[in-house]
Parts: sequence; structure tokens; C-alpha cells
Amino acid sequence: MRADRLVAVLLLMQAKGRVTAAELATELEVSVATARRDLEALSAAGIPVYQQPGRHGGWQLVGGARTDLSGLTASEAQALFLLAGPAAASSDEVKAALRKLMRALPETYRTEAQAAAASTIIDPSRWGENTRDRPDEVQQLQQAVVRRRQIRFRYKDVRREADPWGLIDKDGVWYLIAGTARGRRTFRVDRIAGLEVTAGSFERPDDFTLDEAWDEVVGAMEERRSRTWATVVIPERFVWVLRDHFGRHCHPGEPLGDGRVRVRVGAPEARDIARTLSGWGSTVEVLEPSTVRRELARIGAELTTLYVQPGTPPPHR
Repeated sequence: MRADRLVAVLLLMQAKGRVTAAELATELEVSVATARRDLEALSAAGIPVYQQPGRHGGWQLVGGARTDLSGLTASEAQALFLLAGPAAASSDEVKAALRKLMRALPETYRTEAQAAAASTIIDPSRWGENTRDRPDEVQQLQQAVVRRRQIRFRYKDVRREADPWGLIDKDGVWYLIAGTARGRRTFRVDRIAGLEVTAGSFERPDDFTLDEAWDEVVGAMEERRSRTWATVVIPERFVWVLRDHFGRHCHPGEPLGDGRVRVRVGAPEARDIARTLSGWGSTVEVLEPSTVRRELARIGAELTTLYVQPGTPPPHR
């Protein structure tokens, strides 16, 4: 993941003073082009990194080599932790790097750096559609989360006020979890309009953690998305394929003793389950409900009508 490399790049520059993209590529075991992009990403995020051209040039931090990170400003430290923080949820190496980085920061910067690291999480799984363009409001919202600034915005043509508690990047679709007068709410960032960060401040609830709140949001959403459940029997060696298709809506049971296993799968409607399973033919048997079995029969009849020519003998089994 790139965020852990960005931390490693900064620490290498702290230790060596000046490095070339080729040297970084060797140290980090990546291509020179990747190393150059990482350096440019640090610079774009506000970290005081600049390139010195020439035969003996390279990349270095403003002020030269230092043995700690005390040369970073508060905003620069926030920028770095905003970049690296989301990766820490899934990488022990990034967690370790952030801990070392935190200890190197001046005490006055640690609170906001910690807030920045905890302001965003990344959820790679998808809910159907995928929005790759990062909304312009994300950076404003990140700063509002870190600095505990209240926001105003329009959402579904309604003017709202909220306390921004955290951001989630769900495979390119951004969500904001915020406190409102009606309690905690979740907003899609690409549907927010007229965003205004105010001078008003707020305190996030002591018992709030972004990952736990997001787990609750995902659980509620997945429950709404899975109104139909079916029990199927499938060869045990193919269970991983069902998991890939149905994600957290796939619940394998105990093996049946004949190489097969009973599995529960869920989707919004019976036809969604049938469409997913129809390509398996007789490899998967749906035990219940009858709505899914009827939908599979309908799909099979359609295919037979479309593809089987009159007088064609049935296929050998």
C-alpha cells in the first residue's frame, strides 16, 4: 500500500538528507517511476520536500537532514498523517511507522496528528457502483474533522448543520459520518453541495470510534440489501467462489459428508440470487426458498427456448 511507502520515504530522507528516485527505488524495492510519484505525492500533500536538479542533485527536505521530525509544521504533520492514517487499519508496518513518527513530533503537534490519522478509513469492498473521482469536498472535510470545526451544507436539497466525525473511502465512494441534531448520520460526500466550514467547534463523543461506527453502518446497509436468503448445497471446494460472489452474505454450514456443504446466501431479491447461481447448472442445488427455485426454472426455460433447436436430443449427463 502506498501510504506505508510514503512514511518510509520520509524517514529515509530524514536519515540521509538527500536521496535520488533511483536510491529510493532500490531501498523500497519499487520502480524508479513509483519512487518519483511517491516523492511528488509528499510534495503535493504539503510536506516540505523539494527537488534539486543537476548531476549531484536529488530530493531533500527543506532545511536539510535532521535526526527527528521537529522541522515539520502542524499542517505538514497533519498532511502526512492524512496520507498514512487510512493504511494503518490493515498494516502492522504502517502502525509501527506511525507510532515512531508520532514520538518524533513535538508535543504541540501530536493531538492534531493523531486526529488526522484517525479521521479516515478505507473500505475496499463495493456496493455496486464505483466513483473513482475524489470529490473536491474531501480535503475540506478532512480538515474540519481534524480541527473539530462544524460544517454547513446542502444534502438532498435540505440545508443541514453537522459535526464531522470521520470519513470513509469505500472503494472510491466517500462517506461522511457526522453528528447532527437528530443524532449520528451518514452522508455520501459526492451528494454534498455548498459545503461551508464554520468557526464553530465541537467535541466528538468519548465512546466514538470511526471503525466501529462504520461497521454499524455497513451492517445496517447490508441487512437492507439482503432481504432474501436461500439455502444451497455446493461442493465444498467451490465455497470460496460463493464467498467471492456474495461477500458477507455467504454463510457456510457444516459439511454434509459427501464432499458438499450447505450454504446460506443472501441478496436483495430472489432473482438476484437466481441470476448469480444460474451459471452453475446442476453443480449448485437450491433447497429453499421456492421463490429462488421458481426464478431458476424460469431462467432455464428462457435459455431452452432461445438456444435449443426443435428435434435436438437432450444433452448427456
